[in-house]
Amino acid sequence: MDFIDRIKQISEQISKLREQIQTEEATKNAFVMPLLSALGYDVFNPTEVCPEYTADAIGLKGEKVDYAILVDGKPVILFECKWCGYELDHPKHGSQLYRYLSSTDAVFGILTNGIIYRFYTDLEKPNAMDSKPFFEFNMQDIQESNVAELKRFSKSVFNSNELKSTASNLMYTKEIKRIMSEQLLEPSPEFVKFFVSQVYSGKIMSGVIDKFTKITKDSLNQLISDRITDTLRSVLEREVEDRSEHISRWAG
Repeated sequence: MDFIDRIKQISEQISKLREQIQTEEATKNAFVMPLLSALGYDVFNPTEVCPEYTADAIGLKGEKVDYAILVDGKPVILFECKWCGYELDHPKHGSQLYRYLSSTDAVFGILTNGIIYRFYTDLEKPNAMDSKPFFEFNMQDIQESNVAELKRFSKSVFNSNELKSTASNLMYTKEIKRIMSEQLLEPSPEFVKFFVSQVYSGKIMSGVIDKFTKITKDSLNQLISDRITDTLRSVLEREVEDRSEHISRWAG
């Protein structure tokens, strides 16, 4: 079974069981462990997937992270798991993972409720977890491009150095996409001014910005619509060509 098919299978399982899962432990067993298995890790081998891994921080003893992926006996990925009914935005959850990453040799930390997986590392400051995840994977909203990124964390291809470089690109790409999405909905004066300066020869006053705000928004949305239409047309044309070629071969 292909990796994406296994992920879709887990997603279907989540949809069926989500309402019945009432504890963190059940979340780990039903949702998190199957994903670890799909990534190629042996969840029943504590030298590879160590549950309740000790991650004592300075001044804090008895700190344990839910799972640690080990390579040559050293942690490379830490998992902090929550019940599937919890929202991950609570500051407490992130601070726990921050402490764990700071006190171990792990390069990556993953905060999850079994549905949303947020991936963290230390791009901004060495040995200090970034405040924002560089990647987020939603098991209930599977996109092929995100599945490809998730697969980079699988046992067979895991490379911490390559992933660190990828993490940087993913984080900045995510932020740029977020900014672009916001601008498409509500263009800022600075964003509008950039386009006005390219097409308008007069003095750029506030009234001009107001006028061009709607023009900019409509133009960008039209551009996206045109691109989608062109892509669909191209796909349909290829299908017609393939069908015609098939009929010609059959007739011949």
